[in-house]
Amino acid sequence: MKTMRDRLKVRLQRDRPMTTISLRMPEDVIGDLKEIAPMLGFTGYQPLMRSYIGHGLRKDLQRLEGSQVEALTASLRKQGVPDEQISIAIAEAGLKTA
Repeated sequence: MKTMRDRLKVRLQRDRPMTTISLRMPEDVIGDLKEIAPMLGFTGYQPLMRSYIGHGLRKDLQRLEGSQVEALTASLRKQGVPDEQISIAIAEAGLKTA
């Protein structure tokens, strides 16, 4: 797993490549995002969504960095356990991090 410092270096680059995805969301949520995006200084609802996702991702990465969960995850990956199964097991166990 990359360190927070490594991830931050990449995220500060303005010309990061983007990928188009398709994400199903309730219409009312999209409507709310479109309504509040300009009030928060965003040019549209998609940049606001990226901001929300980035914020949550940074919070979780910081929480998990250096934790026992990270060490266990790395060990399981070396043994060929798929990430999806690792995530399910961590969630089911309710493991505490760092």
